[in-house]
Amino acid sequence: MELIQREKLKKEFLPGRIIQKVVGKDAVSLSNRMTMGFACYSDESGSMEPHHHAEEIVYILSSEKGWVRFGDTKEKLGQPIELRSGMTLHFPPLEWHVFEFQTGGHVDIIFFYGQVDQIRPEEIEKPS
Repeated sequence: MELIQREKLKKEFLPGRIIQKVVGKDAVSLSNRMTMGFACYSDESGSMEPHHHAEEIVYILSSEKGWVRFGDTKEKLGQPIELRSGMTLHFPPLEWHVFEFQTGGHVDIIFFYGQVDQIRPEEIEKPS
């Protein structure tokens, strides 16, 4: 067993989010079957662009003045859904979504993927 404490994890600053990789490829605890980590969306990380990727489960740790929008295309996301601690979101593969917040707010999550490869759209093999 590995005991991993979030406050000791390296922060990776990406456009629109700060990631802390816990389990998976290139994470503190290596796995070739699953991916898990933390992500924070706030003024410190800036705005996020709508994105899509492999099937994902997100657990909301905390949210202040934060919401999510999702939809079939980047240009047609639905109405904002206010986020609260304790919510769980399940995004199907390649569903467009974005986490947003008002100035001074934030969204802090745990994310899970049932895979370590072919997570990003450019990595996913299209069916023949």
